[in-house]
Amino acid sequence: MKELIERIQVLEQRALQEIAHVDTANAAEAFRVKYLGRKGNITALFQELGKVQKEDRPEVGRHLNELRVKVEEKIAKLSEELSRGEEKRAVTSEHVDISLPGRKFPKGSQHPLTQVMQEVVDIFTDLGFSIHEGPEIETDYYNFEALNFPKGHPARDMHDTFYVDDGRLLRTHTSPVQIHVMEKMQPPVMIIAPGAVYRCDSDVSHSPMFHQVEGLLVDAHVTFGDLKGILSQFCHRCFGDDLPVRFRPSFFPFTEPSAELDIGCVMCKGKGCRVCKQSGWVEILGCGMVDPEVFKAVKYDPKKVTGFAFGMGIERITMLKYCINDIRLFFDNDLRFLHQF
Repeated sequence: MKELIERIQVLEQRALQEIAHVDTANAAEAFRVKYLGRKGNITALFQELGKVQKEDRPEVGRHLNELRVKVEEKIAKLSEELSRGEEKRAVTSEHVDISLPGRKFPKGSQHPLTQVMQEVVDIFTDLGFSIHEGPEIETDYYNFEALNFPKGHPARDMHDTFYVDDGRLLRTHTSPVQIHVMEKMQPPVMIIAPGAVYRCDSDVSHSPMFHQVEGLLVDAHVTFGDLKGILSQFCHRCFGDDLPVRFRPSFFPFTEPSAELDIGCVMCKGKGCRVCKQSGWVEILGCGMVDPEVFKAVKYDPKKVTGFAFGMGIERITMLKYCINDIRLFFDNDLRFLHQF
């Protein structure tokens, strides 16, 4: 018995000396395992208690229990002190100096298509046009029939148009907006209709979803000269005063006469290149005088009013304005491309 009590006393002295040098939570846990774990030193002494004579066990057990309680109290007190110390260090290290300058975050910017769309809209609103928008899901009547597209026109085919159901479709142009507006307004009408349109087409110069700005001016005595004057002014404000402009005869179901507007190639300055097919000219929009059949669909009297309409693709305008050779760059979200704008 005496030998075991001496070992208990020696173990107590050693434990108290060791715990005085414990300064981290991990070290405190290691100390607990060393003395109180399943294979710890104090646990091992308790296992030897069975070898002590029966009359001596209460005395030896008392010493062992006192040692265990003392070590447990020391560990609990030390763990609390270490926890408070870590919290204090964390608060100190995480202190925010409000006098320091704030972090600067990089600024975003508008997408190039948004920038050009806004520029185009600003030019026409400066000329007196008002902005109108319409639904992107249209009926066959507004997208085709009221615009004088015949029943067998290729534009109605599935390979050109996204059909939804019940005769509804994703609009292929923003021209239906002019029908909606003329049904509700009497001349004079002077509007532009910016928005997204959809067609079954995808390559380096076409996208299934793209953006258009449609224009319409209806009043008494509107002439093709008015159309040429307004569109020429638009081109010069958008691309520069020295830009050559020309109108070529063309055909659209909803205008008669119809024309396509060309500008001098901005890539080669009119010298001839792959973009302009060596002609020195590139087409940027279609236009013409509103067909009388369209006026009849909205109950305008074509003997009393005339008007012109035009439509342009914003992607095409942007590609020419910034010499971009692949329309897919607008939708790839490559920051190396977008940062240039």
